[in-house]
Amino acid sequence: MSKVKLKKELQKLTKEQLIEQILDTYENNKAVKEFYNFFMNSNPENEKELAEKYKKIIRKEFNVATPYRGSMKFSVAKRAIADFKDLQTSPYWLADVMITLPECACQITNEYGDMTEQFYDGTYNNFVATLKYIAKHQLLNDFKQRAEQCVTWAKPCGYGFADVMYDAFYNYYE
Repeated sequence: MSKVKLKKELQKLTKEQLIEQILDTYENNKAVKEFYNFFMNSNPENEKELAEKYKKIIRKEFNVATPYRGSMKFSVAKRAIADFKDLQTSPYWLADVMITLPECACQITNEYGDMTEQFYDGTYNNFVATLKYIAKHQLLNDFKQRAEQCVTWAKPCGYGFADVMYDAFYNYYE
């Protein structure tokens, strides 16, 4: 259903029916509940706490302490980022969550040796997407140290991974 059609349908409802519909959706949908909880109580501390929740999901997926206990699925980490983005948080906190993915992946490659080419491609692609987002929102200075740490962790890695990470970094931090 298009937004236009949805709007027409919603306009047919009374205020009480709309409230009931929203409450029902709130009760039965975890994402909607989290959105309204955040939206109604929005402040910088809530954003920070919420960012930590989603960063924890990413860190768990890329369990650096024992990586073979984590499944290291980029899809799970990217889903966490998308879910956080859906809450319409500030660009700073979204960038904070986004950079956690390449950080964890680069740290694993540094500590445990070479990974698959597919793993490196996923890490690189997420690193570039993060840097692009950070630059778009003029947050490069805020995240330079963390981005640079990713490049440092990538240095001993194979498959040309270190080179592409270095190039990506210096495309934004010349």
